[in-house]
Amino acid sequence: MVTIWVENVAIGIELLAIAIIVGVIVSSTLVYSFRIISRRSDADTYAEYRHQVARALLLGLEILVAADVIRTVALEPTLNNVLILGLLVVIRTFLGWSLVVEIEERWPWQSGRDRQERRGESSTTPIAGKRI
Repeated sequence: MVTIWVENVAIGIELLAIAIIVGVIVSSTLVYSFRIISRRSDADTYAEYRHQVARALLLGLEILVAADVIRTVALEPTLNNVLILGLLVVIRTFLGWSLVVEIEERWPWQSGRDRQERRGESSTTPIAGKRI
């Protein structure tokens, strides 16, 4: 009885991840296409689209990892399943790290200020003139 409930919970979590990924990709694509067709796009339109899709994928990956952990730990905590889970977590962690690099447009060891200075941007706010 409990195993069936846990399996259904894991499946529900996986379906949530799929719904988030598909929903954000479809809505972002529609918004992006509308901006292109209506000629309201600017230089940042494509970057915003990519960031929205990457964020959806990142969130979906994290939710899928949670479903795998629940399924493995609660249902079949055999050594083989734990090793497979570990491999999946490593792969999804690498994908997540790659998506974070894509979203933030910098390496994790770089500060935001380093990126601004490379692009020639000021690190002061235009209103108060204070350093960020």
